[in-house]
Amino acid sequence: MGFFKFIFLLSLLWSFYSLGSSQLQASQAQVLLQLKKHLEYPKQLESWYDHKTSFCYLQPSQSMNITCFSNSVTELNIYGDKSSEKTRRFEGFAVPNVTLSERFSIESFVTTLSRLKSLRVLTLASLGIWGHLPEKLHRLTSLEYLDLSNNFLFGSVPPKLAEMVKLETFRFDHNFFNGTLPSWFDSFANLKVLSFKSNELFGELHSSLLTLSTLEYIDLRANSLSGSLPGDLKCGSKLWFVDISDNKLTGNVPRCLSGKQVRVNGNCLSLEKQQHPVSFCVKEVRAEEHAEAEAEAEAANRPGEGGWKKGALVGLIIGVSMAALVLLCGVFILLRRKGVTKRHMSHKTVQDSRPSIGFSSEILSNARYISETAKIGTEDLPVCRQFTLEEIVQATKNFDKTAVLGESSLYGTLYKGTLENGTKVAIRCLPSSKKYSIRNLKLRLDLLAKLRHPNLVCLLGHCIDCGGKDDYSVEKVFLIYEYIPNGNFQSCLSDDSWGKSMNWSERLTVLTGVAKAVHYLHTGVIPGFFSNRLKTNNVLLNQHRFAKLSDYGLSIVSEATRHNTEIAKSWQMSRLEDDVYSFGLILLQAIVGPSVSAREEAFLRDELASLESEEGRRRMVNPTVQATCRNGSLIRVITLMNKCVSPESLSRPSFEDILWNLQYASQLQSEDGEQY
Repeated sequence: MGFFKFIFLLSLLWSFYSLGSSQLQASQAQVLLQLKKHLEYPKQLESWYDHKTSFCYLQPSQSMNITCFSNSVTELNIYGDKSSEKTRRFEGFAVPNVTLSERFSIESFVTTLSRLKSLRVLTLASLGIWGHLPEKLHRLTSLEYLDLSNNFLFGSVPPKLAEMVKLETFRFDHNFFNGTLPSWFDSFANLKVLSFKSNELFGELHSSLLTLSTLEYIDLRANSLSGSLPGDLKCGSKLWFVDISDNKLTGNVPRCLSGKQVRVNGNCLSLEKQQHPVSFCVKEVRAEEHAEAEAEAEAANRPGEGGWKKGALVGLIIGVSMAALVLLCGVFILLRRKGVTKRHMSHKTVQDSRPSIGFSSEILSNARYISETAKIGTEDLPVCRQFTLEEIVQATKNFDKTAVLGESSLYGTLYKGTLENGTKVAIRCLPSSKKYSIRNLKLRLDLLAKLRHPNLVCLLGHCIDCGGKDDYSVEKVFLIYEYIPNGNFQSCLSDDSWGKSMNWSERLTVLTGVAKAVHYLHTGVIPGFFSNRLKTNNVLLNQHRFAKLSDYGLSIVSEATRHNTEIAKSWQMSRLEDDVYSFGLILLQAIVGPSVSAREEAFLRDELASLESEEGRRRMVNPTVQATCRNGSLIRVITLMNKCVSPESLSRPSFEDILWNLQYASQLQSEDGEQY
């Protein structure tokens, strides 16, 4: 009898242990709630109430299920109702009622998601997720199944995903990826299923893909893949299904595919039925090759370059390599002296690899150096065009003094104008420039014109005034922008009358919009745009108080140079840090008020530390902010501001980190809790 009691007691203890083993860690529960916030509270996640929710015991449904093991989430499957299948065209920005809103940041979303380190199965389908897929997704090193189908992902597939060596299933169907098909899938030793159905991938279909020994299923239907496959190709032994229909493939079908389930319709293959003429497939490919050949021929025919092009290329490669080596050694020595942690060294070295503003004509004219993001515009914004001087004169009533909105010794005069069709515009007249040739200046203006983001004031066009002399000298450069009529951030912060002053949530929204704009300028285009004149009076607000950054990227076409030259650093790093530091001052004004701008240096030196205490915050924080903020949200932004204005430049955050912190502060502000 005693033996049976012992067995019963042992079973009871084991059941309690099993129960506890699948209870979720508090940090993991917090991550899930943050994901729900990022996904804008979809109805599929209504059962995720708060941190007390028993996530591991939620009833699985067709739209959501979670599996846990050893206190961690190992499987997360969410199926939403924002499918991309019916969307024929996607311009790269939020679409109301179709994608997640413009507030969504895929960088912050993936940063949060990557904290679920034990995930082995992940499905996030039809959730309206949009943007460039961040490479930090590779941090999910345990992942075996990845499905991001039916979303609005675009650009190239990050090469860093090759480090997810445990992946067995890779599904990115019905997105808008528009790079080349990756060639690194052979790094997956266990890959069984690969599906990129209905994207916009182009380039050759690598024959090595069909030879992978573990691959069983390939679906590349409805892309723009071109080229041909060898007839004597040896397919992988486990391959049983291949769908390469509706591409631009030519030639014969490899013999090794006979006897398998193969779909090849809609190509230009050497088959009798359901194929297009070869000319149909090669037309666009030839056009692309022709354009690239013309660009190369133009570069080869430049004076002085024809005879020694190859030698110059070799010399350039050697020179750049040596310069990079010296730079890395210098950075390493500097970091050693300052005792910087390995994490900071790695972070800043990546940042320092970005090109400087000193672009050469070759870089500016080479489309390969401009990211896909820079090519994307919104449907409601007109294409940037070249204006005539007569149009500028008419719009400003011959540069009437009453049309002047502001003047700057560095960046000229800003006018308000009206185009012939009645459109209100802002026209900046930059001082004369002898720094660039006409050709080089046009290339720079073209690069500036490619910048399109909801939080940037839209550049409508430009005009180069040669003074009627010749085509080799520049008198003035005019930049024509959309007109934003509702004032700037500084004026809104200055208005302390109740009902007109901005509450804390509104300020956070504006700050987040500015951070998105600068993050795009730093990382959304190659080469990046730095030194963007970040000031509260350059943050314009439309009638809905939606933030738009103005006067960005002017250093690429102006004679202006840096003011702060007392610290010898690389051009690129200085510019990047200038933006971070300047944004820290914007945060300071949003917290304390714009009056602090007259004494910023003294405040940072003598009073900044006081904001860390409750008494100091009650004394210095703007009354409207105090009345409308939540304590955790305010402290988060104060901590971020302290990092941005840190005297140690290597301690300053990236704009990715800034954006994440601001969105987290907004989340804290929206939660129930005690107000400050």
